[in-house]
Amino acid sequence: MYEHIRISWEVKIVVNIFKALSDETRLRILSLICNVEMCVCEIEKCLNLTQSNASRHLTALKNSGILSSYKQAQWTYYRVNDKFKLENNELWEYLQHKLKQIPTYQIDSEQYQKCNEQNLCNN
Repeated sequence: MYEHIRISWEVKIVVNIFKALSDETRLRILSLICNVEMCVCEIEKCLNLTQSNASRHLTALKNSGILSSYKQAQWTYYRVNDKFKLENNELWEYLQHKLKQIPTYQIDSEQYQKCNEQNLCNN
């Protein structure tokens, strides 16, 4: 019985990860955060998202264990969860490669550079 519960829990974790990855906006967010932590305001600006839309997608990624966050003053910063990378190494390697092939990747990366130069979170 306990083995069944453990397997069910592990399946649920995998299902939650893939549900979180099944949305284009979440993949775009992940492609930006892939190599650097970002503040919510930077994510909103780079991807032209409303605060509520960004929050909904970030919550889904965080609840699945893909992202982690911390608060600094009034800002919340997100990054890829180290535990996720460790426990899902092959998936993480695949994502790092494939996220760069999303059609919006180049535009989003350029927009990130512009946002980074504006230093949005320190204004």
